[in-house]
Amino acid sequence: MADRQTPSAAHTSREFEQELSTLRDLLLAMGANAEQQISQAMRALTEQDDALASAVIKADDAIDRAELDIDERCQIILATRQPVASDLRFVLMSMKFVNDLERIGDLAVGIAKRSLELSRLPSFKLHGSLHQLAGMVQANLRAALDSFMAKDADRAAAVISADVEVDRLNATLFAELIAHVVADPANVTRVLPLTSVCRYLERIGDHVKNLAEHVVYMVRARDVRHRSVRPSAS
Repeated sequence: MADRQTPSAAHTSREFEQELSTLRDLLLAMGANAEQQISQAMRALTEQDDALASAVIKADDAIDRAELDIDERCQIILATRQPVASDLRFVLMSMKFVNDLERIGDLAVGIAKRSLELSRLPSFKLHGSLHQLAGMVQANLRAALDSFMAKDADRAAAVISADVEVDRLNATLFAELIAHVVADPANVTRVLPLTSVCRYLERIGDHVKNLAEHVVYMVRARDVRHRSVRPSAS
C-alpha cells in the first residue's frame, strides 16, 4: 500500500509550496520593476525629463529592498526546509537571479543620472541606434523573465545567444559616437555621457544573459556559464 502523508506533513508540504510560489512571484515583480526602470530612464534621456530621471533614481530603493527581502526568504527556506533536487536549484538560482536584477536597477539609475547631465547641455540629437540597443536589451530581459516563468530552457538559451547582437551593436554605436568627437572636439561634453549610456546598456545585457543562464541551470541542472548552450532536441 502506498504511503500516505500525515495531515501534519501535508500541511507542511503546502506551506513549502506556498513559500516557493511567493518567492517566484517576488522575483517576477522585481524583474518587472527593473524592466520599467530601463524604459523610464531611456524616456527621461530622450525627452530630457528631469523629473522622470529623478523618479528612476528614487525608485531604486524599492529594488534594493526587494533584493534584501528575497535573499532573506531564500536563506530561511534553506535553513528550515532543506530543499533538494529541483527545489534546491530554484532557491539557489533565486539568490543569483535577484543579484543580477538589482544590478540592472543600478545601471538604469546610471542612465537616469547621465540624462540629468545631458539635460543641462546643448541639445544633441540622439542616435537611433541607441534606442535600438535599449530596445534589444529590454526585449531580451522580457524573454528571460518569460523563460523563468515558463521554466523554458530553450527560450533562455535563445536569450543567451542574442547577447552577441547586443555586444555587436554596442561596439558599432560606441565607434559612431567617438567619430562625432573626432569630427568636432566640441561635442565631447555631450558625447561622453552617451558613451556611458551605451556601456550601461551593454552591461545590462550581460546581466540579462546571466538571468537566462540561471534559468537553464534551474530547468536542466546544468551550469552553462562560460559554455555554449543549445536548444533541446525536438
